[in-house]
Amino acid sequence: MTHWIDIPCQTLDHPAQDAATTRQSQLTKPPGALGQLETLAIQLASMQGTHLPEIRHPHITIFAADHGIAAEGVSAFPQAVTLEMVKNFSSGGAAISVLAQALQASLEIINLGTVEPQAAPIPGVTEARIAAGTANFIIAPAMTNAQLDLALEVGRDAIDRAANNGSNLFIGGEMGIANTTSAAALICALTGLKPSVIVGPGTGLDTDGVQHKATVVKRALDHHGDGHNPIELLARLGGFEIAALTGSYIRCAQRGITALVDGFITSAAALVAVKYKPDVLDWLLFSHASAEPGHARVLEALEAKPLINLGMRLGEGSGAASTLPLLNLACQLHNNMATFSEAGVSEKSD
Repeated sequence: MTHWIDIPCQTLDHPAQDAATTRQSQLTKPPGALGQLETLAIQLASMQGTHLPEIRHPHITIFAADHGIAAEGVSAFPQAVTLEMVKNFSSGGAAISVLAQALQASLEIINLGTVEPQAAPIPGVTEARIAAGTANFIIAPAMTNAQLDLALEVGRDAIDRAANNGSNLFIGGEMGIANTTSAAALICALTGLKPSVIVGPGTGLDTDGVQHKATVVKRALDHHGDGHNPIELLARLGGFEIAALTGSYIRCAQRGITALVDGFITSAAALVAVKYKPDVLDWLLFSHASAEPGHARVLEALEAKPLINLGMRLGEGSGAASTLPLLNLACQLHNNMATFSEAGVSEKSD
């Protein structure tokens, strides 16, 4: 097992947080009138170590990989879609591609192991193939320890590239047919919740399909048993892209970079990271409430409050990207509003 994940997380800057809190109390508005926009600015100040936070060079990485559990009929779409969507990301036709361009965010796409091989290099796609998808985790661990190390390191390296390019905010996205099944299995194993509570329609399963998917998850949990630590569970039940996301969140905390978490799949990866290293939670912001039923329970387990609820459940990092303007607005309001003394406005009477 790789040892870099045991490097300590950076600590939040509490003096910067206190200074930002003081500034908020001096701005020309009633205290708390801007709600979460105020607390967001203060959180970002503590992460960035300045009382005047700003979002610099936001970076989005999409991790793609296939899953052996798809053989159990848990998805409404064939596995060929994973590579087809990688190509769609590359050509600019996917939701996250449009969002990244609109937000002027850098976008990288990494293929960790689709079942369908890349016949030729795809422009803008990094080939980091570990295998042609994971194993079927009903009958075997999803990946070997060596494969897990490689996937975690792909996530680590994505953050190092982002940091080296001056980014202070990371959005992780994913693509992988059957990855909601993997995420659901991980969440159940980490929380003790029943599959019937966590498993949802994913790509669009009907009621019978969801029940079958829950049965598959229960069989997997029974097969692998109890007593495993979060990283062992990741190897047994995860996907290459989920492991890369886990590695990226751990690395964000080690490098002092804010991670804006997307929806169900990415929150499962965040849960693994936080269960393994609780201090990772300090560096995570949770963007939106996914319409995937189990997401609310994951957020409860993380004691997290999402910023928005637009009924989204696409994945790809699209929900997180959609909330990025709110973070920018929180910083702009915090930094550029006048204080009572600057504006010559009378403050609240004692």
